[in-house]
Amino acid sequence: MDIAPGTVGNADGAEDVVEIMSVELGRYGIWQHAGLLTPELAREIESLGFGAIWIGGSPPGDLALAESLLDATDRLAVATGIVNMWSTPAEEVAPSYHRIEARHPGRFLLGVGVGHPEATSDYTRPYATVVEYLDALDAAEVPVAGRALAALGPKVLALSAERTAGAHPYLTTPEHTREARELLGAGVLLAPEHKVVLDDDPVQAREIGRPAVRKPYLGLRNYVNNLKRLGWADADIADGGSDALIDALVAHGEPDAVAARLNEHIAAGADHVCAQILTTRGADLTPGLRRLAGALGLS
Repeated sequence: MDIAPGTVGNADGAEDVVEIMSVELGRYGIWQHAGLLTPELAREIESLGFGAIWIGGSPPGDLALAESLLDATDRLAVATGIVNMWSTPAEEVAPSYHRIEARHPGRFLLGVGVGHPEATSDYTRPYATVVEYLDALDAAEVPVAGRALAALGPKVLALSAERTAGAHPYLTTPEHTREARELLGAGVLLAPEHKVVLDDDPVQAREIGRPAVRKPYLGLRNYVNNLKRLGWADADIADGGSDALIDALVAHGEPDAVAARLNEHIAAGADHVCAQILTTRGADLTPGLRRLAGALGLS
């Protein structure tokens, strides 16, 4: 089931009519660092049946990459995951949002977030900063329907439901998705990211997946705190992460097994799951995209 504008999907496949969702993301998307995204890759992702691309990292406020990906495709939605509030003022990103929305109506979702305290020396009053940033987006007439909030903990998840179309949690598990849906209630977008390695050798898969988790995330307070909320112990987080933790955060195996793991998020209440395909450095993403799309029933 696709998520149509004005609706979100429930875990049982039903749809609740809501007023705040304006972008059709589909059930599955691809999250990828900005430096690896090209118009050619966007066309491939669209042709395979994925509903959205999430631009990872902290894309600049001009949103030029998002616009180029939209220009290159016909139906694909593009979202930012995320524009960082510390580095990009709302007054800078808002005109870019309006430019893109005018050019590609209903296809762009502005994902914003406060990031993590280790990223800036100015990281003070983070919750108040998020509220003030959303206030500034309101003042600039960026609609609630066209924006989402990076959220992990209960307080910011609740804020995402109150002030945006919904939440985009990163580095999470289906257990977190279930808790987030219970907190958000129905009618609010929940779009978690999940890392995947398409390799049925668990040792090799962990060799690919662990570096992407260890650095920087296992050294960042907000992610570590979230993992502890989910019940992971200090021993699991230390030394690059236990095998159990890495396996929980990075789905690996044959495409059908990876697809099943992504669908655990859907069963837990996610409306949309964005997969981040991890490979050896410099490897072509296209074969993995094709294999995953096939396993998900997209192509």
